[in-house]
Amino acid sequence: MPVNLCIAGVAGRMGQRLLALAQEDPGLKVTYSLEHSGHAWIGKDAGEASNLGKLGAPVARSICPNCAFDVLVDFTIAEAAVGNAEAAAAQGKALVIGTTGLNDEQKAQIKACAKKVPVIHAGNFSTGVNTLVKAAALVAKTLGPEYEVEIVEAHHDQKVDAPSGTALMLGEAVAGALGKDLKKDAIYGREGMTGKRPKHEIAFHALRMADVIGEHTVYFAIGGERIELTHRASSRDTFARGALRAAKWLAQDKKAPGFYSMAQVLGFE
Repeated sequence: MPVNLCIAGVAGRMGQRLLALAQEDPGLKVTYSLEHSGHAWIGKDAGEASNLGKLGAPVARSICPNCAFDVLVDFTIAEAAVGNAEAAAAQGKALVIGTTGLNDEQKAQIKACAKKVPVIHAGNFSTGVNTLVKAAALVAKTLGPEYEVEIVEAHHDQKVDAPSGTALMLGEAVAGALGKDLKKDAIYGREGMTGKRPKHEIAFHALRMADVIGEHTVYFAIGGERIELTHRASSRDTFARGALRAAKWLAQDKKAPGFYSMAQVLGFE
């Protein structure tokens, strides 16, 4: 039996790729979808609105009682993602949340859903990026605290949060490997007379330009050498495929309530 999905933000760029790629996988079926109140697609079939043909996936404003789906996949905005997650969790639906830009309170609300249902909330669902995160932690642990760490990310000019969720994932991985506290040791950009660079810093720099989908580089530097780990995304499909893989992993293995990671999905943990 296929895993039934609800795609939140189905008319958006990520929603459209999730919808299209789900049709290519016989193990998945989109049976419900969400858009914000007042959207022109409300009440229509998501497939017909997307020129994919009728899918039996109505577009609604909110999750209805007894909606027929197994996993919510949400790449929307922070406030909407929290509301969608809580509504889905109340009905026992698993959650795959790719929304970034959440504050600490909103992250805690998402994590609280894991008491009821299995949840994966990741800053990036790309298999390549999650491999990069694993590699960055390994490199940081091997090189040690004497190496200076700088993280540079680039995205399209419509992205509303900075640094990106992926950059923060990388920073957390490096900080964890070095025994640092990212909340204390992170710095976001530089301006003016900053003085000499403290060794403990993990620095983030965000670029916003045109239609860049996503680029991330972690620099490790010490006098005499520099190591650069880079991932460049040329299509949103890499994120969508990872999220769909996560949804299947949660549903097909019938995971117990809890907070899971893409590292677990990929077998890293």
